[in-house]
Amino acid sequence: MPTPRRPPAPKPDGDAPSPVRVLKKYPNRRLYDTRTSSYITLADVKQMVLAGEDFEVRDAKTAEDLTRSILLQIILEEESGGVPMFSAATLSQIIRFYGHAMQGVMGSMLEQNMSAFAELQKRFVAQSAGLYDPARLSPELWTQFLSGQPASLQGLMGSYVEQGRAMLEKMQEAGTLFPGMPGFPPPKK
Repeated sequence: MPTPRRPPAPKPDGDAPSPVRVLKKYPNRRLYDTRTSSYITLADVKQMVLAGEDFEVRDAKTAEDLTRSILLQIILEEESGGVPMFSAATLSQIIRFYGHAMQGVMGSMLEQNMSAFAELQKRFVAQSAGLYDPARLSPELWTQFLSGQPASLQGLMGSYVEQGRAMLEKMQEAGTLFPGMPGFPPPKK
């Protein structure tokens, strides 16, 4: 848990604190929150992610951006405990894209799909807000809820599926453009 929080120190020019929260990582592996002037844990960083807060992690000595590294650490901890999100096959497929001509496309595709899925989840939660009552929620009610979704939610799901189909077609084309590359089938004859 973080140490007691103090209000952020005003900037010399009197402006408000930066909208992007800056965390510093020290050689002793501790994270320091410059906004609250306190040390924090990975669990605190995870809470920032869950809250949708913008932040960046910088090496205290070199100012190198370590944000991705810290986020990957959080994912690793989540994958190690509880129920993992990624199967070994999925992780192997991701690794195969590193150094591949399609690496940039794969990263972009994953980002777009995650954004579309997050939007779908947000709409789903908004739609189901009044339905969740553990005493009332049954498989039958859940089926009724899913089948009664408005066209907007069904349209979003349809566009999500269409986006996946289009990306699959691009990936298959890439397989013919880059024959013999790991993760792609040989060209059709």
